[in-house]
Amino acid sequence: MSVVSVRGLRKSYGSLTAVDDVSFEVQRGEVFALLGPNGAGKTSTIEILEGFRGRDGGEVRVLGIDPGVRSTQRWLRSQLGVVLQELAVEPFLSVRQVLTRNAGYYPAPRPVEEVIELIGLAEKADAKVKTLSGGQQRRLDVGLGIVGAPALLFLDEPTTGLDPAGRRMSWELLQRLAGEGTTVILTTHYMDEAEALAQRVAIIARGRIVADGAPDTIGGRDRGAATIRFRLPSDAGAEELPEECFEADAQVRRDDGGAVEIQTDEEVRVLHALTGWAQERGVALAGLTVRRNTLEDVYLRLTGGDPERERAGAEAELVRSR
Repeated sequence: MSVVSVRGLRKSYGSLTAVDDVSFEVQRGEVFALLGPNGAGKTSTIEILEGFRGRDGGEVRVLGIDPGVRSTQRWLRSQLGVVLQELAVEPFLSVRQVLTRNAGYYPAPRPVEEVIELIGLAEKADAKVKTLSGGQQRRLDVGLGIVGAPALLFLDEPTTGLDPAGRRMSWELLQRLAGEGTTVILTTHYMDEAEALAQRVAIIARGRIVADGAPDTIGGRDRGAATIRFRLPSDAGAEELPEECFEADAQVRRDDGGAVEIQTDEEVRVLHALTGWAQERGVALAGLTVRRNTLEDVYLRLTGGDPERERAGAEAELVRSR
């Protein structure tokens, strides 16, 4: 069942085309990651789905209705949870008070105490928002997004500013929500986050979807050459490796530090020959790894963006806003 259906979406601001013929679908209970550099069209697309911005063309259905129709927007928003990079929260209210107030906006909210436990703020339930750390405030943002028990949850950079423990807790929470049937649309500059959480990823660049698929197959990640990397002892030369390492499809090189890299389309066959050779000769293959293109490799190739720099910018902006 499609919770979100987008066909030929277009949005312009004067002469600037922000969204250009974008199409995708999101199924019930799916975690869908929309990735792209700043200015690629992500925010405009999400705001159109949420009903906060009009579109210039295309067809959009969210929970079966057009989010641009005013007469049904109030109902639609009662079914949505939205976690922005920055939410306006009264600093002198407590965590419990803020969540209780927001729960009252929804027809069938989650129990507030349950939400406080889920976001890991039980010890801060009666603390004023202004006393929370940046990471704790980010957890509260997520709590405000889920307190209404939404059918569809939008998350904009949900773990920016969180420490590793906070990120892991947020991941587990999102996986739980998806398991309960909540559909999640996620934007993030953390490629490992998209890979860990999303069943499907779409990459948007210059207003267009340039790739769409499962994280482990998008952009041909499951095809093409793999890189086998290891380190030989100082008394062993790369020229001594078995012949399978030098066949036509393979490329072998040894860097100045002594590490050997073999690029091949037949990594299983080469690995079998390599490990058999090493075992027979008693040669240690220190740090042996096999690597295909990462999601970040695909992202960089398709967008030319740098997720590390974009993420650093997002974190800096969040710190300034706090």
